[in-house]
Amino acid sequence: MASSAMARGTGIAKRSPEYIQEKMREGKAVIAFTSDGIWAGFCYIETWSHGQYVANSGLIVAPQFRKGGLAKAIKRKIFNLSRQQYPEAKIFGLTTGLAVMKINSELGYEPVTYSELTQDEAFWAGCKSCVNYDILMGKERKNCFCTAMLYDPKDHYEPEETKDYFEKKKNVFDRLLRIKKWKLLKPFLKKETNENGAAGKPKSIFHHLFHS
Repeated sequence: MASSAMARGTGIAKRSPEYIQEKMREGKAVIAFTSDGIWAGFCYIETWSHGQYVANSGLIVAPQFRKGGLAKAIKRKIFNLSRQQYPEAKIFGLTTGLAVMKINSELGYEPVTYSELTQDEAFWAGCKSCVNYDILMGKERKNCFCTAMLYDPKDHYEPEETKDYFEKKKNVFDRLLRIKKWKLLKPFLKKETNENGAAGKPKSIFHHLFHS
């Protein structure tokens, strides 16, 4: 997982092999294999705030099986497993990729602000291994490169709505991701240059855009 994230130039909360093994033993993981036993993909379930929040973490597909729909199949399987094990929990995720945003949208996730995620210190501590951790903390955990997405079982749009909306606005989301990265990096680039001498919010971002 760490090697894959490094190759893509994205951040990741690193986990030990023992930690991943424990998730498998607890039945909180989805593992994809070919019919002849070759490993193809993986994802696992995290819980926060005493089970009030669930995250589907560590989604990875072996290089030779990418771009064939396997990531979407694993994501749907782990999402359904999360709903089965924690039916009342809010399921959330952080992503820097438009492809993952698309998959999440097809499941009914909505883009939200960071304030709507768990505030469990253990969750945010997991970001320390991410290359963008300084930016996250510099923004007081209110913003970073990742886009936050949330599925609330008690208050959510239908997957058909979120999917259709994403398809209509995906170019806008792509531009927003690019602008976000530029704006977040700008203060750090300026700091580096200097050192070297040179009223209430809406329910969610999706809710605001959906009705605009």
